[in-house]
Amino acid sequence: MSAQEKNLKQRTISGLFWRFGERITAQLISFVVSIVLARLLLPEQYGTIACVTIFITLANVFVSSGLGASLVQKKDSDELDFSTMFWASFVSSVVLYLILFFTAPLISAIYHDDLLTPVLRVMGLKLPIAAFSTIQQAYVAKKMIFKKFFFSTLFGTLVSAVVGIVMALNGFGVWALVAQYLTNSFIDTFVLFITIDWRPKMLFSKLRFKKLFGFGWKIMASSFIGTLFDQLRGLIIGVRFSSADLAYNNKGEQIPTIVGNNLNVAFDSVLFSSISKLQHDKKAVKNALRRATKISTYLLCPLLLGIASSGESIIRVLLTDKWLACVPFLQIVCFQQVFSILNTVNMQAIKAVGRSDIILKLEFIKKPIYLAMIVGAIFFGPLAICAANAVYGVVALFINTRHNKKLFGYTLKEQVGDSFGYIALSLIMAVAVYFIGKAPINMYVLLAIQILAGAIIYLFLSVVFRAEPLYGFKKGAKAFINSRRKQ
Repeated sequence: MSAQEKNLKQRTISGLFWRFGERITAQLISFVVSIVLARLLLPEQYGTIACVTIFITLANVFVSSGLGASLVQKKDSDELDFSTMFWASFVSSVVLYLILFFTAPLISAIYHDDLLTPVLRVMGLKLPIAAFSTIQQAYVAKKMIFKKFFFSTLFGTLVSAVVGIVMALNGFGVWALVAQYLTNSFIDTFVLFITIDWRPKMLFSKLRFKKLFGFGWKIMASSFIGTLFDQLRGLIIGVRFSSADLAYNNKGEQIPTIVGNNLNVAFDSVLFSSISKLQHDKKAVKNALRRATKISTYLLCPLLLGIASSGESIIRVLLTDKWLACVPFLQIVCFQQVFSILNTVNMQAIKAVGRSDIILKLEFIKKPIYLAMIVGAIFFGPLAICAANAVYGVVALFINTRHNKKLFGYTLKEQVGDSFGYIALSLIMAVAVYFIGKAPINMYVLLAIQILAGAIIYLFLSVVFRAEPLYGFKKGAKAFINSRRKQ
């Protein structure tokens, strides 16, 4: 291993520790808050926010996706590049906010809910904030100073948690969720503003924008297509069925998504940054991908499958019986997130080496298949739509890995080989946890036993079968602690 690879490996491990810490801390706090709010608010109120979030999320793609990634991917991006992409992002956010503002009544009419108009107009203010934070996050990722994310996210999550709970207790209903959402975004951005060196300047280069956007627009287009089709499920459920059905779907997604997506976010940012620096060394990239596959599978699979096997206990204890209808959604999404682990590794690698054209091409190949599956599932209800999305994750994996094989020689067979052992250990643990859940005892005690038993069983199996990531974590933790002591 070259000196560059060793140095990058150390920075990557440090980045993963801080990014994991940031994601886990933030989502733990957010999850606790969501439990409190779910007990205070009705499923229909969550459904209103879920409807609005669909449109905010779609608009945010044009503000965030691709523009920041182009700065990270470019090896020598400078102040002019960062300021140029900031102003491009900011202007886009203002235009998109105005579009949402004036189309809000139409969207309300589609959902037959007049409350959507003011809620959408207020929550849409997230877009200008996102324009600023996108470039901040690109700067952090470029410099690999992920420690900054930890503190900005922690403060934002804590402050917004207090705001949301206080407003819910005082009867503000839906507006408690709106305030929590906006406060979190604003505080995150403000803390980064005072902790990193970058500030936007009155600089803009058409030439630089053209060059950066040449890479970024393909990421943006592919992200929009992916996000559109991902949000299509919620759009269909909300319009064809009810806001309560949408709330059950979204609440069922919440727990596995907290585990899956947010740990994937950590891998996304750190893996993308590290591979971008190794993009011309095919062997080094493949080694990085194999490490990422093993670590992410080892961490995520036991969590996801453990949640699926104890889903009913979790919902009863955390959200009360009024949310039991979301249990099957939760279990399906857990299995879907298992496949998203490998999909994430594949897509980040392709993006990091500058092949955004491939990412866009893949979206045009995959999404017609997705659309056909979702349309077919409509006739069988919301749960069938959720299941179709899980099956699509498997189909997407077969399609995504073809290009990874061509670019890096990392085949689907190798990826399955690198992850299968940890999936098998997780399944053994999950089966045991499921049968423990049949015990006729107090639900709080039962859930505690399931969690403890799951952790012990998985750790025991990891030691018995000498799971490589477990020993890697020990070495990484020691290196991380030693590096902190030297500073």
